[in-house]
Amino acid sequence: MGFNYKTYLNSYTNAAPLAVFRVLFGAMMFLSIVRFWANGWIETLYIKPKFHFSYYGFEWVKPLGNFTYLLFIISAISALCIALGFKYKKAIIIFFLSFTYIELMDKTTYLNHYYFISLLSFLMIFLPANASFSFDNILEKSNFKTIPKWTIDSIKLLLGIVYFYAGLAKINSDWLFKAMPLKIWLPSKYDLPFLGDIMQLEWFHYAMSWGGMIYDLSIPFLLLYRKTRWFAFVLVVFFHVFTRVLFPIGMFPFIMIVASLIFFDASFHQKIIQFIQSLFKISSFKVSNNFITLDKYQFKRPQIVIPIITLFFVIQLVLPFRYLLYPGELFWTEEGYRFSWRVMLMEKAGYTTFTIKDAKKGTKFVVRNSDFLTSFQEKQMSFQPDFILEYAHYLGDHFTSQGHKNVQVFAESYVALNGRVSQPYVDTSVNLYNQKESFRHKTWILPFYDEIKGL
Repeated sequence: MGFNYKTYLNSYTNAAPLAVFRVLFGAMMFLSIVRFWANGWIETLYIKPKFHFSYYGFEWVKPLGNFTYLLFIISAISALCIALGFKYKKAIIIFFLSFTYIELMDKTTYLNHYYFISLLSFLMIFLPANASFSFDNILEKSNFKTIPKWTIDSIKLLLGIVYFYAGLAKINSDWLFKAMPLKIWLPSKYDLPFLGDIMQLEWFHYAMSWGGMIYDLSIPFLLLYRKTRWFAFVLVVFFHVFTRVLFPIGMFPFIMIVASLIFFDASFHQKIIQFIQSLFKISSFKVSNNFITLDKYQFKRPQIVIPIITLFFVIQLVLPFRYLLYPGELFWTEEGYRFSWRVMLMEKAGYTTFTIKDAKKGTKFVVRNSDFLTSFQEKQMSFQPDFILEYAHYLGDHFTSQGHKNVQVFAESYVALNGRVSQPYVDTSVNLYNQKESFRHKTWILPFYDEIKGL
């Protein structure tokens, strides 16, 4: 019996899983923003730096000075409203816009899980996450028992893409046959109680590499299958808690643990709702003349929503493979590396110096990067070509504004990748001030003198 698209779109399921997901997502986002503020990272990352690296096409997105704090407040309040299901549609749109603006303010802070949150919050704009167990139910004096099945499946699909594509990315010779970069990172954890000694063993580095690849490729399917779901959830908890102990990756492990609950049946989520009700002494909604329970949630404009969601997932399935359009080694050039769920696959370090030259007189001087960049920005800039190019243009504009004539900007860079000896990275004869940022291949990146096989 074949799959019937129209029948699937008209299938309904209990609204409880999406309601619980909304509550937990909003709560986690609120806590994440509070944690970010409490650690002083707003000032460190967005207020203090003199210069901020921009995403191509989003150069207009800049920190707002002290008003950046207001942006975080707006994002936090909207996250709390999402959790409560209060004015949900407005709240999720505001959260998506504010959080994504924060993410775009400085490319230096790029993390896969920030990108994941932006995607997820965009998707949730089109989902009836407030159909049940929300303050909107009280305001509108109505509650929905069921919602379209695809609305819950869309979240499962996004999570599946994140995991599966992360697994595909690990199918490369450095990760599987050299245990890189885990062979570099794990020995540094020698001071961990009970685990410090095992972190020094080479077989453990390979076990972690292969285990991580197998976990990412299989976990979406294990979560989908009812008989393996609890086993899979235990794996999710163990994997993310373990990686959180090993690496400073913030709230991401806990976000993924909470998100994986969407795979459980409605009865499980109803128990969570009952627990939340008892914890906060919330009385259950009762059917009365002033409050009605409706059977099915109906989209007002499905002819608009369904194509948007379809296009969204087509992009998510295709975008990670854009690296195939570029020549050279992906880990070296990083062209097409971001936004493709390539998580912790490389240890890359570099040292890059810039020389400002007068094209006519031939006079030149070397720039001290610490005069313009924070140590974190300088570290990220030193081995990423789009950072190097943008910084070169910033330096060119800066020294031109200072009265220097016929400014040229040259870079000398050495980069080491996954334990290899460092090698020249940038063509020192190319005036980077004349090079324009685009989606084209950067021909001034020198070739990589090795090969990393795989996807």
